[in-house]
Amino acid sequence: MIAVDDGSKDQSLQILHRHASEDWRIRVVSRPRKGIVPALEAGRRHCQAPLLARMDADDRADRDRLRKQVSFLEENPKFALCGTHVRYFPRAKVRKGARRYEAWLNSLRTPEDLNRNLWIECPLAHPSFAMRTRAIEGIGGYRDCGWPEDYDLVLRFWSAGLKLGVVPEILHHWREDAGRLSRTHPRYEPSAFREIKLQFLSQTLLRDRNGIVVWGSGPLGKAFARAALSRGIPVRAFVDLDPRKLGQEIHGVPVLSPKAAYRLRESLILAAVGKPGARDEIRSTLLGFGWEEGRDFVAVA
Repeated sequence: MIAVDDGSKDQSLQILHRHASEDWRIRVVSRPRKGIVPALEAGRRHCQAPLLARMDADDRADRDRLRKQVSFLEENPKFALCGTHVRYFPRAKVRKGARRYEAWLNSLRTPEDLNRNLWIECPLAHPSFAMRTRAIEGIGGYRDCGWPEDYDLVLRFWSAGLKLGVVPEILHHWREDAGRLSRTHPRYEPSAFREIKLQFLSQTLLRDRNGIVVWGSGPLGKAFARAALSRGIPVRAFVDLDPRKLGQEIHGVPVLSPKAAYRLRESLILAAVGKPGARDEIRSTLLGFGWEEGRDFVAVA
């Protein structure tokens, strides 16, 4: 176990050293406080085993978590990373948004589910990651780009053609608290998530495309369009089902019906809707057009 103490001010370091003196398998890395990403990378650089798993200090792992993830990676040698399903605790502190995210994460049961939902949110809980050490070293380890470091890692694995998997069981218990970095740090704000998605889309699916078509002219779709335009990504049109919006313009481009948008197949469609059930309706429509998810269109949030 590599335990990274990132400049704690309580008794954590003394407790770690005491345990390390009693168990040779524990290695303590003590460093001045520099933040989560440098701490993660410092810990990674001390790992020598072929597999690397991580968790936060205040979480709880099921006693079978590591055994089942190791089995998954041994049985699936082409996979670079796997996570598990999770449950937030203590339940009294878990807000509606976290419960929705938990339910969404735990609905993803196959590698195909992970790929299909890759652009909605990070499809694997970071504290549940188990990875091949060579794979994470091969993509350069953790880095701080001003957006979520776990999502950045997952998207770099995917961009490098490395496979993502999940053990579809609740094997990690994720502590919820209002002071968590994901609740307080700017790198986890919605704008940072849009930036990372558009950055990786630009490097991958958008390389041979004539800009984007945004399906959804509500706040989410407009936010994605503004972020895309600020990056120089052309927005060709919006798509909406509301007949009152058809023929109008948003950001200087027309609002079209789904049928009219079919002519813009050279663009990548971003399904940017937040209404429950609407995302599946869009998927059904586009698949009915003969378009392929993950190539011709992706769902974003």
